[in-house]
Amino acid sequence: TSVLPGTRTPFLKGINFALEPGQTLAIIGPSGSGKSSLIRHIVGVWPAVNGTVRIDGAEIAHWDAEQIGRHVGYLPQEVRLFAGTIAENISRFQSGESEQVVKAAKMAGVHDMILRLPGGYETQVGDNGQQLSGGQRQRIGLARAIYGMPRLVVLDEPNSNLDSDGETALFEAIKAMKAAGITIVLVTHKTNLLAISDRVLIMR
Repeated sequence: TSVLPGTRTPFLKGINFALEPGQTLAIIGPSGSGKSSLIRHIVGVWPAVNGTVRIDGAEIAHWDAEQIGRHVGYLPQEVRLFAGTIAENISRFQSGESEQVVKAAKMAGVHDMILRLPGGYETQVGDNGQQLSGGQRQRIGLARAIYGMPRLVVLDEPNSNLDSDGETALFEAIKAMKAAGITIVLVTHKTNLLAISDRVLIMR
């Protein structure tokens, strides 16, 4: 159970599900049904008033924030990039190896797009990624979520700003993550992603 901040009004209630490693869950439902709120609970951004979210058997609140960051990738609806290079944003400004950055970009289907930019991976994105389009930010945000090969990847409407090429890349990225045994939870309004999902959760 979850309540609206500053109130006692419940807005998530009676949700119960479990996923096996490597499964893909699509969450669908009308606007305002709590899909993004549920996503925030799954990644530990919001605590539940009642009930628990468990990853690998351990309650998410008991995980060290830095530790869980290595195992959970998150792509929110509003993708925020930070002043720096594309490579730095994908690696979450860690001192990661460039091979891991390229690996994440390739799995996200954004490698070729990055190479077409004037500076490639060293392209400065500007504050909040203002030098890039919404679709480019979303695709780089997907690579950031995949960086380091986390075991759980959570995507909140990952195709909201994508053109047809971006949609195709996202579809292939999800298939690649499934093949790698990554558990995926995604919110979507588009039925094409349901075809590659193992389970569907309908929220009302």
